[in-house]
Amino acid sequence: MNGDHPEDTLVICRALGGVPDASAARMTGLDGEGGDFAATVGGTEKAVRIPWGRPLTERAEIRREVVRLYREACAELGIDPDAGRGGHG
Repeated sequence: MNGDHPEDTLVICRALGGVPDASAARMTGLDGEGGDFAATVGGTEKAVRIPWGRPLTERAEIRREVVRLYREACAELGIDPDAGRGGHG
C-alpha cells in the first residue's frame, strides 16, 4: 500500500480519517477491525485509525476494503477515483 499507492492513502486519511489538511500519509498497520495510519499534519505525524465497513476475517478481503475506502474517500472529496490510473478494483 505505501509503496504502490501513497496518494490513495493520503486521500483516504484526508476524507475519512479526520485530517483534511494532511500533506502525507502511510499505513502503519491493520487488523480485522480497521487500518492504522500515520498522517503528517503541519509537519507532525498524527496517528489515524479508520475502521473497515465490516469486520474482515480473511487476508483477501483487505484489498477490496481498501479500494472501497478509497472510492468512498474520493466521493467525499469530489475526486474522480479513476482519473489517471486506469481504474481500481
